[in-house]
Amino acid sequence: MRKSIPDSWWNQMKLPAISAPMFLVSGTELVKNCCLNGVIGSFPAPNARPIEILDQWMGQLNAELAEARALEPNRKIAPWAMNMVVHSSYGRLQEELELIKKHQPQLVITSLGSPKLVVDIVHEYGGLVFSDVSDLKFAKKAAEAGVDGLILVSSGAGGHAGQINNFAFVDMVRNFWDGIVVLAGSISTGKGILAAQAAGADLAYMGTRFIVATESMANNEYREMLVESTQEDILLTDAFSGVMCNMLVPSIKKAGLNPDTLVKKAQVNFDSMQRETNVKAWRDIWSAGHGVGAINKIESVSEIINSLESEYKEALQTLNRNAGKFSSLPCQ
Repeated sequence: MRKSIPDSWWNQMKLPAISAPMFLVSGTELVKNCCLNGVIGSFPAPNARPIEILDQWMGQLNAELAEARALEPNRKIAPWAMNMVVHSSYGRLQEELELIKKHQPQLVITSLGSPKLVVDIVHEYGGLVFSDVSDLKFAKKAAEAGVDGLILVSSGAGGHAGQINNFAFVDMVRNFWDGIVVLAGSISTGKGILAAQAAGADLAYMGTRFIVATESMANNEYREMLVESTQEDILLTDAFSGVMCNMLVPSIKKAGLNPDTLVKKAQVNFDSMQRETNVKAWRDIWSAGHGVGAINKIESVSEIINSLESEYKEALQTLNRNAGKFSSLPCQ
């Protein structure tokens, strides 16, 4: 039997979507307001430094959302999630694992390593673990480690993007995986959320769409640049982390760098370049996915989710109408 999202989650969600964890963008205000508006909110643990701040963030989200549920028991308030690096070289790994035991988030998202340690801890208290993967090899390894869900980071995703087309990725993973699938890459509208479901995913993973939210930690210049940009302003480059990332060309130029002459990070002394130009990836060189072209204004989280919900319902009605036309066709 295929594993699926718990009914207790569906009952608290307006849309089958996760606001993806974004470095230096996702904080407690963005996460909380996504949850309060029926979309799973998430943040990367490294956004909260030092470790005492992470402890505070996790406790704050639990307390504030519990209070909101008590005050409005009929309101759809989605779970929150923390994204953590699980590579053995990550300096805070053990401390973050202890905080997971303490605060027990319903969902933990893992990146860059085996999720096995996290799976053992989270399953003990009844939570779920999703692992983000960018190719079939890592998808199979995560599945073998016992995760509940796979986040398929496809081509066109913001940040560290994959190289596989999103629809093809879902099809390949469904050949061996009957668990939860979350699709990431270029999804910025309600229509895109429905398309992800139609392709075989359970949830859509949306990062770029929420960068412009007034509750995000992005500055206004970043938000405005994103609104003004199109897919043509996105560059896939390995110059800033040694791994292919989708970055905003206007931010690269603003930092005094030439997008046409960038060199892979591993081949240059990036620390030296950073001192000379005072440029830092993610802080000064900003990321976005191909879905940027569908974003045309800065809005609050509630306004974004209301728009997504309207688009989703409209797309669903259109799909049902079109499906009716095909169901009435004579058999060949």
